[in-house]
Amino acid sequence: MLLLTGILAATPVFAQQKTGPGVPSDDSLTWYGITLYGVIDAGIQYDTHSAPFSPYRPAASGNIVRSNDYGSPVGITPSNMGQSRVGLQGNEHLVGDFSGVFQIESFFNPQSGQLADSLRSLSANNGKAVTRQNIGVDGSSAGQAFQTAFVGFKSPTFGALTFGRQVTLLSEGAIQYDPNFLSTAFGVLGASNTYAGAGSSETNRLDDTVKYLLKVGAVHFGAQYKFNDSSGSARTAYFANLGGSLAGASLDAFYSKINDSVTASALSAAQVAALPALGFPAGNSLAATIADVTSYAFMASYRFDPVRVFAGYEHIKYDDPGTPLSAGYTDIGDYVLAFVTNNAYVDPKQVQVYWTGVRYTVVRGLDLTAAYYHVHQDAYGTGTQAGCSTTAHGTCSGSLEGISFDADYRFNVHFDVYAGAMYSGVHDGMASGYLYSTNINPTIGARYKF
Repeated sequence: MLLLTGILAATPVFAQQKTGPGVPSDDSLTWYGITLYGVIDAGIQYDTHSAPFSPYRPAASGNIVRSNDYGSPVGITPSNMGQSRVGLQGNEHLVGDFSGVFQIESFFNPQSGQLADSLRSLSANNGKAVTRQNIGVDGSSAGQAFQTAFVGFKSPTFGALTFGRQVTLLSEGAIQYDPNFLSTAFGVLGASNTYAGAGSSETNRLDDTVKYLLKVGAVHFGAQYKFNDSSGSARTAYFANLGGSLAGASLDAFYSKINDSVTASALSAAQVAALPALGFPAGNSLAATIADVTSYAFMASYRFDPVRVFAGYEHIKYDDPGTPLSAGYTDIGDYVLAFVTNNAYVDPKQVQVYWTGVRYTVVRGLDLTAAYYHVHQDAYGTGTQAGCSTTAHGTCSGSLEGISFDADYRFNVHFDVYAGAMYSGVHDGMASGYLYSTNINPTIGARYKF
C-alpha cells in the first residue's frame, strides 16, 4: 500500500522495522545492520497556469496555482509522489531491549541532478520581473548535504529518544493522514508544505531537535523540542502529539508552537540594488516575514478494506514575533535574510485547513485516490484593510481549494507508475496579486524504490 510507502519515506528508522521506503527487510541492501535505501521519482507534467519549472525546487513545478504563474509549461517534474532521496539507516542492539539508531538522507532532483534547494529557487528570482521568474517556493530543503540526520536510542518498553535534524511531529502526521501522503503533484498539503509545516514550509524539518516517542498498547505519544544554540525563546519550537488506533480507526491530535518562524521570498529589484550598501551577498540573500506561529490539528482515518477514508483539520495562528530577527540573520542553508519584516501580524492572522479523501484498492497493486482540500484565511488587516474580503489586499479574507484524482499501479515493491491531476483555485484575499486564479496539472510518472 502507498500508506506504508508514504510513512516510511519520512518517519525515523525507529518508527518502522522495514528498510527503505516500502521495501521489505528481506529485500533490502543491509550490511552489518546498516541499510542503504533510496527513491527516484520523475514524470511529465503540464500546467494550465504556471511559471517555468525550476531545477532547484524539490518538485520543480508549483503544482498549485501561484502568484507568478504566467505561462503553460510542460516538462519533466521530479518527486511527484514522494521526495527523491538516498539515505543510510542503522539499528544496533546495545543492552537489554535498547538499540542505537541513526538515519541520514540526502534529497536530490533527478531531472537536474541538483541537490534539492527550495531557497535557491527563490534567490534565482531575485530582482526579476514577475513574467521573467521561474517557480520559486520556500521550503526546508536548502541545499544541505543531509535533509535528515539524527542519532539516538530506542526501546519497545521505554520508547525512542533521538537528536539531530528531524521531521517534525506534525509533518509526520500529515504524511499518515493526507489521502495522498504529501504527494506534491496530487495534494495541497504536499504541494504547499506550509500547512504540514505548521505555518511555514521551512519547518517540516528542523535542525537541533530532540524527539521522544512512546507507544503503549494502542496509544502513542510524542514530544519534540528545537534548541536555538543559545538562551531565550528566539528560534525555539515545541511539538506534541497524542493518538491511538482501534480496529480500522486511527486518530491523532497535534500541537505546535514555533518562535520566529521564517517565510522567505525573493528580493524585489529595489532590494537587490540596495544589497551592496548593506554589505549582504547578492547570490544568496532573501527577504523574509517572521512570526510566532501556534497550531493545533486533528487527523483521522478509517479502513474498511478495500477502502480507506481520511479527514483532517488544522488551525494556524500567526503573531508578530516576541523576539524579532534582525536583517542579516543566517537562515537554513546559509541563506541571508537581508530584508526582514517583523510586524506583518499586528492583527493576528488565522488560517483553517480542512481535507478529506478516499483511497480505494481496485485490485492488488492498483490504488485510486480522490481528495479535497480547503484553506480559509480570516481577514487580518488594520485600518482601511480591516475586515476586507476582496482581492484588493493579501490581508483580506480568502480561500484556496484543491481537488485531485490519481491512480498508482505497483508492479512490485520496487517499481510503480502513476497518473493523475489536481485542480487548485484561489479566491479573494488569497488571490491578491495573482496573475491567474486557477491551475490544473495533469501528471504521469514512474518511481523506483530500493
